[in-house]
Amino acid sequence: MTDSVRHHATGLTAEELPAYIYDLTALREHAAAVRTALPERVELYYAAKANPGAPLLRALRDAVDGYEVSSGGELAHVRAAVPGAPLAFGGPGKTPAEIAAALDAGVHRWHVESEQELHRLAAALADRPQARTVDVLLRVNLPVGEGALDAVALAMGGRPTPFGLDPDQAEECVRLLTGGGPLGRQLLLRGVHAHLASGLAAAEQLAVAERIVEWSAALADRHGFPLEEVNIGGGMAVDYDDPAARFDWTAFGEGLAKLLDAHPGLRLRTEPGRALTAHCGWYATEVLDVKRSHGEDFAVVRGGTHHLRTPATRGHSQPFEVLPVDAWPHPWPRPAVTTGRATLAGQLCTPKDVLARAAKEADGLRTADRVLFAMAGAYAWNISHHEFLMHPHPGFHYLGE
Repeated sequence: MTDSVRHHATGLTAEELPAYIYDLTALREHAAAVRTALPERVELYYAAKANPGAPLLRALRDAVDGYEVSSGGELAHVRAAVPGAPLAFGGPGKTPAEIAAALDAGVHRWHVESEQELHRLAAALADRPQARTVDVLLRVNLPVGEGALDAVALAMGGRPTPFGLDPDQAEECVRLLTGGGPLGRQLLLRGVHAHLASGLAAAEQLAVAERIVEWSAALADRHGFPLEEVNIGGGMAVDYDDPAARFDWTAFGEGLAKLLDAHPGLRLRTEPGRALTAHCGWYATEVLDVKRSHGEDFAVVRGGTHHLRTPATRGHSQPFEVLPVDAWPHPWPRPAVTTGRATLAGQLCTPKDVLARAAKEADGLRTADRVLFAMAGAYAWNISHHEFLMHPHPGFHYLGE
């Protein structure tokens, strides 16, 4: 926890909690370090789905080359927050209306997920008043070897999924784009996109990147088209069990530099989300009650997983720090954790509303103490079920804006 976040959280009244607190200065410094670690021929895009907060998008602008959006809503939001920034449009199930809106907004970089999407994109281009072309990357669901992705937090490829094209389907799409037909005159095939998994360490990410590039180069050789770009996706590991751990961007950048040396003229693109913003956000709340149930202590806090769904989604305990509040103005005894650990639960009427389970860090936690859940800068508020039980929404505070 940075001093600015601690100071700000201490100054909030109980009625101002829960609240998200973002340290934009720390975010800028981290993003700049990531950009420095990557070779010049690696473009850095931010996956807006991780956290589309407008102040965060603006804070990243100097460090990133652009933003990846995956819906018409994200497209409109990011375009308004950072006007003129380059955008890449990805994601499965793009509707005809979204495709038309993206073309009208000037998006020229597309991650195509299916053959039908190629046809829909070409048809939308044909309907535009001024005919033009767009750059296309075929998203491919590549096999990466038996068991290679079994241990990752979230596999997006290498197995049956709704994402991307199987290799044989990609071959057919390449033929459509390079065979001299109408599709190839409007849709310019620039290369391949392959986001296969989330939760990979640097060495694992490099191994997957090498596999993607090798396969893409072979595809280009077979069909005789120039391979200009390979998007190796994001998914850099973020360790909620060890908040001090960080993805090794330096080693990753060095590995990508060697990979690029073997492929002159190739440009790589990576699209991290969580690994850029997770550590810049905190979810601040207070303990409403501490009680014993069948020998175990439970601390009930304001808010819960309807604000911060990440631990329920991933099945982990969200790391946290306690800010003790010594004042206790009531005449009754102050409830406190006495068993050496406690489960931190929210206000929802479900046993799944758990932010941290049997946490030793909760030893001595008291009613009215404040708790700041760390690593809440990505896939937190924006993926949560806000209206369940209709509790108030949290506040949002951006430090260093």
